[in-house]
Amino acid sequence: MQKLQSQGIHHITLVGADRQTSIDFWEGVLGMPFVFEQPNLDEASESHLYFDPGDGRLITVFTSEERKPDATRSRTAPGAVHHIAVNVSRATFSQAEKRLAARGIRHSGVKDRGFMDSIYFKDPLGLTIELATYRFEPPHGCSHADVLMAAHRIRVARGDYAIGDVHLADAVEELVARQRASLSADRGAKDPWAAG
Repeated sequence: MQKLQSQGIHHITLVGADRQTSIDFWEGVLGMPFVFEQPNLDEASESHLYFDPGDGRLITVFTSEERKPDATRSRTAPGAVHHIAVNVSRATFSQAEKRLAARGIRHSGVKDRGFMDSIYFKDPLGLTIELATYRFEPPHGCSHADVLMAAHRIRVARGDYAIGDVHLADAVEELVARQRASLSADRGAKDPWAAG
């Protein structure tokens, strides 16, 4: 038996309400260009809208003019989508509270997640949206997941409750040492000011 090896999310499809609500939210609030539209090939009465979240992958929405926004959906039922996290730059994140407030959108305020910062709010259909920004840049040739895996191992080995900046910094250092050769026999930390 063999696995079906994933190589990233191709797209996520949501059930939306009417067409304009989807366009106004995904493009008009989150800035995702509306790039493609066709009928829902499995349900001719619906449209299938495609939005680019910024990495060339897709968020798609099935829309119907018969459905109206309803923010009372449940996110706790088994199989339900709890939330969708959208990656934003640190600069955009620093403006998020102000820009959400300008639209009258209630939000959680900044939440410290140890390795990232988050702000949560609801879309017009009640789906929780998270704006997330990493607190670190991975070394060249590594992904955010590589750093998180190394930071996790460091955190667990130290018996710490959750990932923090020290685990991320040590993980980045570990990955660089693993990937980049050095002519030095001893790559440990030094204090050149202490030599007297």
